[in-house]
Amino acid sequence: MTYAEIIIPLALPKNYTWEIPPRLAAGLLPGCRVEVNLGKNKKYAGIVKRLHDEKPTSFEAKEILNVLDAEPVIHPFQLKLWAWIADYYMCSEGEVMAAALPAHFKLSSETVLVYNDEFGDDFSTLDNEEYLVAEALLMKHELRLTEVQQILDVTHVYPIVNRLIGKKVCFVWESLKQTYAPKKESFILLDPQYGNEDKLADLLNNWSRAPKQMDLLLSYLHLVRTEGEVTRSELLKKSNASEAQLKGLVEKGILRTERRAIDRLHTLPKDVHVDFTLSDAQEAALAGVRTSFETKPVCLLHGVTSSGKTLVYIKLIEEQIRQGRQVLYMLPEIALTAQIIRRLQKYFGGFIGIYHSRFNQNERVEIWNKVRSGEMKVVLGARSSLFLPFRDLGLVICDEEHDTSYKQQDPAPRYNGRDAAIYLSSLSGAKVLLGTATPSLETYHNAKTDKFGLVELMERYRDVKLPTIEMIDTRAIPKKPGEKVMFSVQLLEEIKATVARGKQVILFQNRRGYSPYQVCGACGWIAQCRHCDISLTFHKFANKLKCHYCGNIYPPVNTCMACGSDKLSQRSFGTERIEEVLETDLQNVRTARMDFDAIRNKNAHDVLIQQFEQRKVDVLVGTQMVVKGLDFENVELVGILDADGLLHFADFRVNERAFQLMEQVSGRAGRKEGKGTVMIQTSTPNHPLLLHVARHDYIGMYAEEIEKRKQFFYPPFSRIIHLSFRDKEKDIVFEAAHRFAKMMQMAYGAYMVGPAEPVVSRVRNLYLMELLLKLPRDSNLIARCKEDIAKHTAGLHAEARFRKTTIVPDVDAL
Repeated sequence: MTYAEIIIPLALPKNYTWEIPPRLAAGLLPGCRVEVNLGKNKKYAGIVKRLHDEKPTSFEAKEILNVLDAEPVIHPFQLKLWAWIADYYMCSEGEVMAAALPAHFKLSSETVLVYNDEFGDDFSTLDNEEYLVAEALLMKHELRLTEVQQILDVTHVYPIVNRLIGKKVCFVWESLKQTYAPKKESFILLDPQYGNEDKLADLLNNWSRAPKQMDLLLSYLHLVRTEGEVTRSELLKKSNASEAQLKGLVEKGILRTERRAIDRLHTLPKDVHVDFTLSDAQEAALAGVRTSFETKPVCLLHGVTSSGKTLVYIKLIEEQIRQGRQVLYMLPEIALTAQIIRRLQKYFGGFIGIYHSRFNQNERVEIWNKVRSGEMKVVLGARSSLFLPFRDLGLVICDEEHDTSYKQQDPAPRYNGRDAAIYLSSLSGAKVLLGTATPSLETYHNAKTDKFGLVELMERYRDVKLPTIEMIDTRAIPKKPGEKVMFSVQLLEEIKATVARGKQVILFQNRRGYSPYQVCGACGWIAQCRHCDISLTFHKFANKLKCHYCGNIYPPVNTCMACGSDKLSQRSFGTERIEEVLETDLQNVRTARMDFDAIRNKNAHDVLIQQFEQRKVDVLVGTQMVVKGLDFENVELVGILDADGLLHFADFRVNERAFQLMEQVSGRAGRKEGKGTVMIQTSTPNHPLLLHVARHDYIGMYAEEIEKRKQFFYPPFSRIIHLSFRDKEKDIVFEAAHRFAKMMQMAYGAYMVGPAEPVVSRVRNLYLMELLLKLPRDSNLIARCKEDIAKHTAGLHAEARFRKTTIVPDVDAL
């Protein structure tokens, strides 16, 4: 084979082909990384997808520069998964590669300026900017472009660099370097001559001076007997000794140091210890799942909240480990992994590991390698974990399968982790178990139409009762015009009574910050983001106004920008404001907040969960983070403060999502003793959906919603492709969307909705238009439509006026 199709981490419409030089031909396999050149000086680490003998006819193939791996870093089935994701979700394989591989596997291409020693040190012919860079080069000998930017305090340095190269002050060296390095630690060892007990005793008995070195040696001997291996840092810390004392023992030939690569991941002993007994209902569900897997690769386990679905998962995981196979346990949020991992480690010890975006890149590489070698049997992770190189995948568990967090939004690939996991299982021969108390309508429809298996677990573990749900009509509560009720008297009294009984409370409000918007009482002006058409949220803790779309931060506003009035008021309320009111009105109640602002680092969420589990917090206020699968046995009361905010969205999934959120948060109450209460504050207590919530009636909600979906031709009866048009000029994006719709009209006019402006019509200084395609579930028609979208996108970009207009396709948009 003389040519290779190679995937590089760029959004190229098709993969590029490189020539394989004879010196590199031996041992080159698909899945290996290679170093390649594209363009003038840019180097990339690419993945070999295919070896072939087809010489490109339209361009001269460049040679591969180097082979970076002795064996493939990914398996052939992963290349098939990448190709499917790229094709199905309308992106490039390079974009899939960028999402799939840890950054350190992609290597870094850096332009480095190297000083030309023959130029000397006479800089009299250079201008000021050239002089500054040349002087720095003389001192450091080489500089990266980012360092040149810092020296000159400008971003556009290429003209200056080109002048320096032209004057032969320096030359360019393009280095492609691997940034992953094993973590190393210094271990302390006793010199082999003192391995003999008599010699060691003689040394200690005849010690005459340096008593602190003697103390250090004794500390080392104690540690090596109790812990086996001793690191330099551990020895110095536990012996309270200095580096100089340790150095003295090394110089005397008593101790020696040895640098070793160590594991960044602290693992427990590998042990399987499942010591619980399932209830009769759980045993029946487990048997049902096994039976379903005999005929169908995918099974839905529909179990009410607190029915013990996790215990069923654990039994299935145990079976796979004993067979020597691997398991992928997917969760929608990183936040959920903290509590689940502690439960699973109790049963599976070091067989289980976690993989998600909050790990640093070095840790991700080590997990990747452990999964590829088969050492790590169970991986607990968010959607990106499906890209890991499983050696022998036997089971995929997709917990809380309904959750929208499984769908990647930006950037591409905009894949759904649940659906991609189902395709992955078809490649690897694994089975897929989808678990939830509130299935997505599409999944439940697939189960009811016999595409998936269906197993139901309709009673709570130990026969605990589902919580009682009470509706509080906020229309009957006195309030100012336009003001929302935060706490009704009934809810506040119930919070006090619950805490007095030694029980805990969860309060749910799906808005973070202090206040979603500020309004002028005189003229009605509302503070808005300069870059987006959206109001700014006030965050009192940081004393800033924040845009939740682009992330820009502004100082607080005290006077109206329109009329100058100082009569500004905070409207509605977020989690910060709820926490403040509770701390003011219920001073002896310990409160905490769980939202994106409060949970920043890798361990913050775990710390907060453990505090709540240990009953150091009485009332937990949170956004969707408190909804998703957390298990707190002491929670007796759940309050949904603003149900109206969940029901009033212009989206065909609004009722489905509102039911899922309210039913899931309700499920946090009364999980152990069955005395849970849920209080829902709403101005529409007779809303049809709330009646289903009050009865915990998923089946009734599904029956109503599926009829509406059928009537209006929405999923699962159609396939959706959402097209977003983005441009800095409003009139251009408007024209582009309508021009594109006209191109699609003849073939797909019957399936098109729009184009139209979205509710938020400008984000990050880009104006937006949307076009929705609701296509029949005909694979040939859908494939043809995707081809036409790509063709018309290229046609639109061929016109100079629309060259900067971005068209973003989102398949199965949520």
